[in-house]
Amino acid sequence: MKKILSYLLSSIFYLFYGIFLLFFHGLQWLGFNIGKYRGHKIAVDFMNCTLTYLLYILGTRIKFISKHPIPKNVPLIIVSNHQSMNDISPLSCFLRKYHPKFVSKIELGKGIPSVSYNLTHGGSVLIDRKDPRQALSALKDFGKYIEQNNYAAVIFPEGTRSKDGVPKRFSENGLKMLTKFTPSAYVIPVTINNCWKLNKKGMFPLEIGVKITFELHEAIKADSVEFEKLFDMVETKIKSKIIV
Repeated sequence: MKKILSYLLSSIFYLFYGIFLLFFHGLQWLGFNIGKYRGHKIAVDFMNCTLTYLLYILGTRIKFISKHPIPKNVPLIIVSNHQSMNDISPLSCFLRKYHPKFVSKIELGKGIPSVSYNLTHGGSVLIDRKDPRQALSALKDFGKYIEQNNYAAVIFPEGTRSKDGVPKRFSENGLKMLTKFTPSAYVIPVTINNCWKLNKKGMFPLEIGVKITFELHEAIKADSVEFEKLFDMVETKIKSKIIV
């Protein structure tokens, strides 16, 4: 019975997911061309929160654990493990008032309705992992942009999502560049649990009844410690809370 239900609910989920991506692509275009940054952000916030609630069709339960205050009116660097494409919308929706911008691979900048438009028009950065020079230059400009506007940069140092919940090796290069060019930022480690289970059987059918948690840890002033110590602190905190 559960297998049949998972096929049925996954079909319904993907139907609406596709419709919403097309709808919000148009809405983002209108928002950007009529209201510039503010208009586009309204559309993006609406999209991310809608896609988050869409997961409830699958019986998904999402819980945010945030026991520590999030610094206000300062740049933020959100560092998280990565388990699924479905990490993005809940995190974006929850952090929407902090203007989250993502460090993403350049391949996502084309061909995906709504997603590609947001990445190329919303202030995120697209890096070419095959071209270190381009990546470092783009991260430098991105860090300055985050610093100037008091936005939140979101980076997944694993580089690619974990398919079984077991965290991959964290790369330090991206975070090192961001902390260098966003000197007044606070770094917030985030641990995501169980999101990988949505895709335990692949892209279809999706798992139903998954309990996903996002745990935000205490913020660390980026320039309060040497980078090597900061990186170790962040990686240790994130991985210590991962349940596999």
